[in-house]
Amino acid sequence: MNWKVFLAYTLAVILWASAFPGIRAALESYGPFHLALLRMLIGALGLLIFAVSIRMRLPDKKDLPIILLLGFLGFSVYHTFLSIGELTVDAGTASLLVSTTPLLSAILAGVFLKEKFNRWGWIGSFIAFSGVVLITFGVGGEFRLEIGVLIILIAALGESFYFVFQSSYLKKYGFLPFTTYTILAGTLFMLLFSPGLWTAVQCASVENTITVIYLGLLPTVVPYFAIAYATSVNGASEATSTLYLTPALSIIIAWVWLGEIPTIVSIIGGILTLIGVAFTTIKGTRQDTEKRHPTSTDKEYHYSNS
Repeated sequence: MNWKVFLAYTLAVILWASAFPGIRAALESYGPFHLALLRMLIGALGLLIFAVSIRMRLPDKKDLPIILLLGFLGFSVYHTFLSIGELTVDAGTASLLVSTTPLLSAILAGVFLKEKFNRWGWIGSFIAFSGVVLITFGVGGEFRLEIGVLIILIAALGESFYFVFQSSYLKKYGFLPFTTYTILAGTLFMLLFSPGLWTAVQCASVENTITVIYLGLLPTVVPYFAIAYATSVNGASEATSTLYLTPALSIIIAWVWLGEIPTIVSIIGGILTLIGVAFTTIKGTRQDTEKRHPTSTDKEYHYSNS
């Protein structure tokens, strides 16, 4: 790995890890719906300026329905439910829960695309599920269903659908154009949350508004460019193990920024979850590398695009 690729991965990990505590901080002034919308509006505006500057091609009309659907699942559902979930779930725990996205993607690919899900996948699923149970216990303080955990898992599921069904469109349009299309599509659906947005901006603290601008311009946009560059050099599979550092770094940032840290039980659950995901996405897939479609790894390195 040359220094440019290393820098690209480092940038992606840091920015994505910072998004989880950034959301928690911004929720002090903004409701989850306004926060998700404002962040997406800022990110969409940045990508729109980029698209116009490079004269990005428009998508084919026949692909608009799937672009709208994937934009809704991958961005509207993901960002909205993540913001709602972080009302009650700390940033570090939220990042650990979102790390289940590669596992959920692998399961969905097995169900809908008939991709092989071997014994390592099932073992990893059991380990990761056990970790999620522990995380739930660590957040709630007792064995009960914590609604915030469930909401964040729904966010991860929406993102998983996005990653599973984007493969053919990534080949057709390229990663950056297709990501731009789907972010713009996802933002359109979130305009339903626009009533009262300007009032919320006026009432919010300057610090929290700056945080939302940061979330929109940096974690929502920049890591995609960094990962696209690194992938063009080393391939998508190299990113997977690197981005497993995201939850750990997110916990550290949340501790420094917000003074919060997950409980010991949540951390143990998070470790189990990451081990389970690693079994599924690394141990399970590398045995079938020659048999699997090359783009199947694309979904593995995006799970932290919170």
